[in-house]
Amino acid sequence: MLDLGLEGRTVLVTGATGAIGRAAARAFAEQGARVALAFRHRREAAEALADELSGSDRGRAFAVPYALDDAASPRWVVAAVEERWGGLDVLVATAGRRGARREPHTRFEDVPEEHWRPLVTDGFAPAIRTVQWSLAGMRKRGWGRIALVAAPYAADGDPGGEFHAVARAGLHGLVRGLVDEVGGDGVLINAVCPGPTPPDRPPTTPEDIARTLLFLCSAANGTVTGEALTLAGRR
Repeated sequence: MLDLGLEGRTVLVTGATGAIGRAAARAFAEQGARVALAFRHRREAAEALADELSGSDRGRAFAVPYALDDAASPRWVVAAVEERWGGLDVLVATAGRRGARREPHTRFEDVPEEHWRPLVTDGFAPAIRTVQWSLAGMRKRGWGRIALVAAPYAADGDPGGEFHAVARAGLHGLVRGLVDEVGGDGVLINAVCPGPTPPDRPPTTPEDIARTLLFLCSAANGTVTGEALTLAGRR
C-alpha cells in the first residue's frame, strides 16, 4: 500500500462545508491527519463535521470561522491552527465567492461593477492571503503542501462566466509564480481544476477531486508542483 505520510500531519481546509471541502477533509482524516475546518457561514455543519472526523479523539479536528471579505481572517485562521497543533503542514483552499453568471443576453460591457467585483476580489484575494500566512511556517520546517481549487474554464474560457474565470486564472498564475521560490524550502504547490459536479450525473465527484488533493498534498508526491490539473471527466 502506498504510504501517503499524512499520519499526524496538520491540514487546513478552507471552504470545508462545501462538497469538495467536506470530501477533502474526510479523505485527510481517514489518513490519520488532523484537520482544521474553515467555514464562512455554516457553523453548525462545520462543527458537526469536526465531531464526525474527531470520533473518540476530540483533538483531531476543529472548526474555525473564515471570512472571505475580511483581510485579517486568513492570518487568524492560520494562527489558530499553529497555536492548537504547533504548525501547519498542508493547505487545501477550496473557498471562494460563488455568484451568478452573466445573463445570456447581457453584453459584457453592460455588467455593473457591483456584480463582478465581489466575484473577482473574494475569489482570489483570500487564497493569496491564506497562502502568505501558511508559507512562513512550512518554509521554517522545510516541508509543506498547498493545493488551490480552481476551475477548468479559467484556461479554456466560458462565455458568461468571464468574471469567475478571472479570479480562478489568478490562482493558476499564483501557483506558477511560486514554484521556484518555495520549492527549495520543501513546499509543493498546485492547482486542481474540477469539472462540474451535478448531483444527478456527476462526471467528476467531490470524492474524485479529494483523492487527487490527497495525493498532491502527501509525502508520496515528491515531484508534482506548479501544475494546474483539470479533472473534468466525460461520459
